[in-house]
Amino acid sequence: MANETFTSGAAVPAAPSPFLPRPLLIALALVAVAVLALFGGARYGFLLAVGLGFGIVLEGLRFGFAGPWRAMILRREPGGILAQLLAIALVSLVAFPLLAAHPGELSGAEAPIGFAMLGGAFVFGAAMQVVLGCGSGTLVNAGSGNPISLLALPFFAIGSFFGAYGMVWWTNLGALPILVLKGTSGLLVTLVGLAIVAAVLLIIAKPGTRKLPRRLVFAALAIAALAVANLVISGQPWGVVYGLGLWTAKVGVALGADLSGSVFWSAPGAVARLNDSLLTDVTSLTNIGIIAGAFLVAAWRRGGLEQGMPALPRRAWVATVVAGLLLGYSSRIAFGCNVGAFFSGISTGSLHGWAWFAMAFLGAFVGIWLRPHLGLEARR
Repeated sequence: MANETFTSGAAVPAAPSPFLPRPLLIALALVAVAVLALFGGARYGFLLAVGLGFGIVLEGLRFGFAGPWRAMILRREPGGILAQLLAIALVSLVAFPLLAAHPGELSGAEAPIGFAMLGGAFVFGAAMQVVLGCGSGTLVNAGSGNPISLLALPFFAIGSFFGAYGMVWWTNLGALPILVLKGTSGLLVTLVGLAIVAAVLLIIAKPGTRKLPRRLVFAALAIAALAVANLVISGQPWGVVYGLGLWTAKVGVALGADLSGSVFWSAPGAVARLNDSLLTDVTSLTNIGIIAGAFLVAAWRRGGLEQGMPALPRRAWVATVVAGLLLGYSSRIAFGCNVGAFFSGISTGSLHGWAWFAMAFLGAFVGIWLRPHLGLEARR
């Protein structure tokens, strides 16, 4: 993804040939989608294909969240965030009318603004800069063989599970009613808000960095199209965090854990998903597709998976585990990560997406400051 290298060491030399023959990579992806569509249903096959598309675009065109935020904060380079705003605007143009026309079939990424949500977003913004990966970024980086993300991902899933387990306690701390922008007026407010943020970024940007690279324009268009497809096919916006927590919950239940003490995991909808196959869960399917799509791109490139193990101090690996747990826990109580809260929240009218963006961006400053102190990069 559009994240900087996770270590200050020398780059690993490229391998002389791709990890797997390229025709085989394409065949594997097509077979996976076809098998799922055949045995699970066309809807699930399409969702896996959408997930693969996300992974391919995120990794192949280097579209991300953590890296662009870091680039803006450290070097005043706004391109990556401008691409995010463009993609959100494009999705909004389609999602607002769709949600208005199909209120019983489609739902937005709606959530209340509260103390836990604001604090969770701040912590998430810091943690994602520690590992240089948000929700989708951790999936993509793990799929492409990044050792830091491979370690962080399972702890992200564990954190998401525990965040959901105690979510009611956090929401009881206090929150506003769910506030949603709707209709033509809501769409206009959203687009104006995105334009204002873009204008501010351009004003403070370093000279020579104000033009949006063509690669990121293509990426924004592709991500927007895939996000709309996800909404239409699944009936809900693109998300990441719930699926990760569900994976942990399923493992816990398989090992004999009793989740009846959790309001979240004992709710009828959650119980049904725990009893059903992961291949029928919307978020799990797209998450799996993202990992697989990133793997396909990395394997397609010469030596894409040959990243090697970075020579990092012990505290860096401990920090990666802790950051992974915090990513999962904080994103759950904040009602999403960069995808589920920021991207999907704003593009479907939920005001919590804007609040999440502001708090997570502030948290990113803390995470960037922490990285060298944790041994994850050389101190400046």
